[in-house]
Amino acid sequence: MMSASSLLIRHAQILLPSGEFILGDVEIRSGKIVRVGDLLTPPENATTLIDATGLTLLPGVIDPQVHFREPGLEHKEDLFTASCACVRGGVTSFLEMPNTRPLTTTQAALDDKLKRASEKCLANYGFFVGATAENLPDLLSATPTPGIKIFMGSMHGDLLVDEESALDPIFATGERLIAVHAEDQTRIRDRRSQFTGISDPAVHSQIQDNQAALNATQLALKLSKKYQRRLHILHMSTAEEAELLRREKPVWVTAEVTPQHLLLNINDYEKLGSLLQMNPPIRSPHDNEVLWQALRDGVIDFIATDHAPHTLAEKAQPYPNSPSGMPGVETSLALMLTQAKQGRCTVAQVANWMSAAVAKAYQIPNKGLIEPGYDADLVLVDLENDHPVQREDIVTKCGWSPFEGWNLTGWAQITIVGGQVAYDRGTLNTNVRGQALQFGS
Repeated sequence: MMSASSLLIRHAQILLPSGEFILGDVEIRSGKIVRVGDLLTPPENATTLIDATGLTLLPGVIDPQVHFREPGLEHKEDLFTASCACVRGGVTSFLEMPNTRPLTTTQAALDDKLKRASEKCLANYGFFVGATAENLPDLLSATPTPGIKIFMGSMHGDLLVDEESALDPIFATGERLIAVHAEDQTRIRDRRSQFTGISDPAVHSQIQDNQAALNATQLALKLSKKYQRRLHILHMSTAEEAELLRREKPVWVTAEVTPQHLLLNINDYEKLGSLLQMNPPIRSPHDNEVLWQALRDGVIDFIATDHAPHTLAEKAQPYPNSPSGMPGVETSLALMLTQAKQGRCTVAQVANWMSAAVAKAYQIPNKGLIEPGYDADLVLVDLENDHPVQREDIVTKCGWSPFEGWNLTGWAQITIVGGQVAYDRGTLNTNVRGQALQFGS
């Protein structure tokens, strides 16, 4: 007899940890995968049966970089609306950044976010602690957290830590993972003065140019090597950074790339204007291709969205008053699976980049694979049929996507968080609650 929290998924194309697919069933009990097999015999009294005929079962996406705006900026997004958007997109876990109001720079602020998430989030959650020039004790003690976030650029106020003299003691002290937003603030400041008075948002990619990104990544890599400190480079955007890592990446360094830096480029400013504006900026078609190759070769380890929503009214302000950032959790999996369908990568690679590799990098136990003993964070996707990105379908509070009009395959049909169906073919189960993620040392 199965427990009250039991679930049986039948007739799915299941991605195994080996990267192979089988047609079979998955049995889930008390939030864990207990059996994976070729057409299992259904246990008696199964609480829920899901007929997955024609669908592909993948590990739920772990999005390792999002900005969900709560507390303090809930007019753009909040933990509930963002987690609804997550499960609609097949994202079952997320790691959220500290630039909220108040900043997540203390144990008290971290505890507040964890409490809010426990009450509101349909997906599993973790929160970075933000570095300032003054909070080294908090960076050593705040828990649980996936790591320390350092804004080396594209930030103002206490979270901007851009001088090597301030960065060095953070790298020198402790063992916790450091994740960096790598842009050279001094260069950005100098270049901004050169482009004063230009209201075309395309100039954003010139002001915060490839060299600004490369300078900061070089500095972070230098400090990481100096102390052999675990380093993760967020949203890598340039060919130069990818080639630097291809030459000089130590085994303790990882890097990520966003779908927008793979799929959008400066030619899209003409159509999208400030909707395309983000930090680090969208780059050239050449950067797209080099980043793709680095991802396929393992130089870049995984994918994040940098989901950073703003309202359309905010985005409509003339540059440079328009804010940087765009939403992404609803579209990321379908975007990448569409690329797999087009032959740019494989479905198994997408699942690794968006699930298993993230769990490995952040030492999140029992996530990212479909095998007995692992948490039942899963997504059933339709790889056969296409559907466009439409504004009326969007769940995120900001209500728009830079990919509107793109025809995508691989949309999430059913998203399962901890053995609970959180999303089912257009319907959200807002009673589902995710759990706080745990992280290895």
